[in-house]
Amino acid sequence: MTRAIIIDTDPGQDDAVAILLALAANDALDVRGIVAVAGNVPLSLTQANARRLVDSAGRADVPVYAGCARPMVQPLRTAEYVHGQSGINGYDWPDPVAPLQDLHGVDFIIESLLAADDKEITLCALGPLTNIAMALVKVPECARGIREIVMMGGGFFTGGNTTPAAEFNILVDPHAAHVVFESGLPLTLMPLDVTHQALVTKERIAPFAAMNTRCGDACAGMFGFFNRFDSEKYGAEGAPLHDPCVIAYLLEPSLFSGKNIPVKIDIAPGLTLGMTVMDWWGVTDDAANCMVMNKIDADGYFALLTKMIGRLP
Repeated sequence: MTRAIIIDTDPGQDDAVAILLALAANDALDVRGIVAVAGNVPLSLTQANARRLVDSAGRADVPVYAGCARPMVQPLRTAEYVHGQSGINGYDWPDPVAPLQDLHGVDFIIESLLAADDKEITLCALGPLTNIAMALVKVPECARGIREIVMMGGGFFTGGNTTPAAEFNILVDPHAAHVVFESGLPLTLMPLDVTHQALVTKERIAPFAAMNTRCGDACAGMFGFFNRFDSEKYGAEGAPLHDPCVIAYLLEPSLFSGKNIPVKIDIAPGLTLGMTVMDWWGVTDDAANCMVMNKIDADGYFALLTKMIGRLP
């Protein structure tokens, strides 16, 4: 039986690989739609990038929607310095053919959840949480259709990657993250503590280049592009591959381990704005509200990625 998902995303090379992974897994995942949000690059680019990925995977059946063009409260910050001006630099992408749906992405999320059975749909959040938070604020009763929200974001032992305290996805819209983490819904988080164990080394890129397919070539090219920035930044042998962890968890949860703990989002202005405050050691009486992963079988992760991307054209 397939698992119904909606992907909320700001592609982003790592988002792109996550989307391709999900689209390749059509025997396990029923992708009801892809909703773009402003984040790594502005919305005009993230929605076009999502459509390019649907085209590349040969999945014209998956609709793409444009969601929010800015965070709930603060101005948008983007990350072209990491991802390039397109967001998915590293491959010569053609113009998108897949149409952009007329319905606003937040309304698509709401309508899909209201039409779903109770706890039917998993929301896969690969970028800032603006669209999901807006759906929960606009029509709170839509939450009944959510099985789980699986997210990439935050960090605890590694700190932040955009400020010393905050990871990019959470920092872009900390107020949206606050809404989601206070929602009482089942949450699973893939923080930097996990993703920094999953490095895109030259040895792990090689099988993608050897596929001689457009999706294999696209992945290899994107890996090579963002490796240059992150390898220098972190002094590692390759860049962390963040967002596909969300999809890999749905396909092979045994690749990950962690624990259920209290997590809060700092929304106060200052040095720790956007920090994911994780009570890893149980020093408060706060109730656990999020399954936070902190370990990954990196070799198994890349084996899964290679196998599944190899299914695509």
